[in-house]
Amino acid sequence: MINTVILILVIISFLMIITEDLIHINKAKTTLFFGTLCWILAFIFPINNNLASETTHQLNENLLEIATLWLFLMSAMTFVAYLNSKGFISALVQRILPERISERGLMFVIAIFAFVFSSFADNVTATLVSIAVVMNLQLEVKKRLKYATLIIFSVNSGGVSLITGDVTTLMIFLENKVTISNLLILILPSFLGVLTLASLLSMKLSGEVKLAQTRIKIAKSDIVIALIFVLTISGTLLANVLFHIPPVLTFLFGLSIMFLVANLLPNKNNQDALNYIREVEYDALLFFLGVLLLVGILKEIGVLNGFTQLYQYLPAITVNYLVGFMSSVIDNVPLTAALLKSGVDMKITEWLMLTYATGVGGSILVIGSAAGIIAMSKVKGLNFISYLRNAIYLIIAYTVGYIGVYFAANWALA
Repeated sequence: MINTVILILVIISFLMIITEDLIHINKAKTTLFFGTLCWILAFIFPINNNLASETTHQLNENLLEIATLWLFLMSAMTFVAYLNSKGFISALVQRILPERISERGLMFVIAIFAFVFSSFADNVTATLVSIAVVMNLQLEVKKRLKYATLIIFSVNSGGVSLITGDVTTLMIFLENKVTISNLLILILPSFLGVLTLASLLSMKLSGEVKLAQTRIKIAKSDIVIALIFVLTISGTLLANVLFHIPPVLTFLFGLSIMFLVANLLPNKNNQDALNYIREVEYDALLFFLGVLLLVGILKEIGVLNGFTQLYQYLPAITVNYLVGFMSSVIDNVPLTAALLKSGVDMKITEWLMLTYATGVGGSILVIGSAAGIIAMSKVKGLNFISYLRNAIYLIIAYTVGYIGVYFAANWALA
């Protein structure tokens, strides 16, 4: 009975996310309310007759995962808030791009930038930086939404080929289902999917983007902070690969270095670097918290385990393709965990296709990935409905990439 009640509450919560513009209630408020309510009910009416200690253990496991991601988000967003407020990102874009560039050309530049950057950094940081680039350009709202859609897909596509780029990729790797060399096979198919989406979204674009001709001077102190940001990203990558240090720890360490160094730099007209934490979009973080609480309770009531039975009735290639659509509704981390724990037996090619599906499939809906959640908080007008207008293009691009993985993996592993 309690499982049914919780499932209904979760459905109501997701419906309220979808209809946010109609009901005028911030999605952070609704997800946080229903997320915490479901867990409170799990204590009052124990799931599967669990003891309170068992429910506490389950909650603690979920909170640990949430806290890790939450703190990582906070630290990454603080770096970006500092650099963006200083005009550093805008100035850097001016130096990279010409004074004029076609809107179609910009589409491909943004796609490549987001894809490559997310391959080395985490998805959240790549999204924050890429969105900041677009927000600093003078674009119409409809066109800006197209670029945001491309960024979400490109960021998720770029992260699937490296264990530091996507959590689910790391999970599958740690279970010895694929090797690092296997994962590199995903690069070209993933990039092909991105180029496909960029081509589709740019079909009706014919104008030019004019960048500000006044060159913004980049302060030396801001260059130092940007360098610390880059070193933090690269250090996070190396520390995780070489010593298995959790990314949140190295990123918080980098943030602390930024605070200390900024305190020593010339700071005539600048506020204390610590104050930039206040510029972080905490409504996005609370939304992320609420969503993960909801997904966590779905995992505990066993909803996520049911779909693994599909492998008994359908080919793994077909089910893996469908898993991509599931990950756009349900967080891909517990989805992947449920699959790994189910003991499904697949070939390396099929595991690679699953890796792509869970990593990129979340892009089909805006609520299906951290990149989408962050983008919603940054881009005015980007919501569930406006993002859904490009669903056909997203499905085509996802399908092209998925088929590409099949052929690339079979060719490379033959």
